[in-house]
Amino acid sequence: MDKMIQELEQILYTYKPLLEKADGAIFLAKALPGKWSKKEILGHLIDSAQNNIRRFVMGQYEEQPSIGYNQDQWVAITHYQLYDENDLIALWTLINKHILIILKNSSPEAGKRLVKTQGLHSIEWLAADYNRHLLHHLHVLLDMEPISYP
Repeated sequence: MDKMIQELEQILYTYKPLLEKADGAIFLAKALPGKWSKKEILGHLIDSAQNNIRRFVMGQYEEQPSIGYNQDQWVAITHYQLYDENDLIALWTLINKHILIILKNSSPEAGKRLVKTQGLHSIEWLAADYNRHLLHHLHVLLDMEPISYP
């Protein structure tokens, strides 16, 4: 799991300053009605982090816990559009530092334990998928070259 930990550290190191430098006005606009604003995308990354924390923790003490979530409902109910973007960036940063602490202190055996999401996956696989998901959305947020994500 060391590779996934290093990747997440690099994501935080690279993208946090880019988010902080971004023009705050771009965070509010919605490209299309019914689509998420960039603030809401950042909020979605916070929701994703919260749910992955549950996977990374519960997967270590429960047998194949089933942990999914309705991302559209989470974004709608949490009202990220009302947040200050600097607060969202700080929250995103802190919650990912929390994930790093969890993963760094998990045993190699824990990485092999299975969690039900949209299929049955190891914690190690979920950590790698989490990083890919982060990069995909961060590139959208920052108008960077797209990174595909299933």
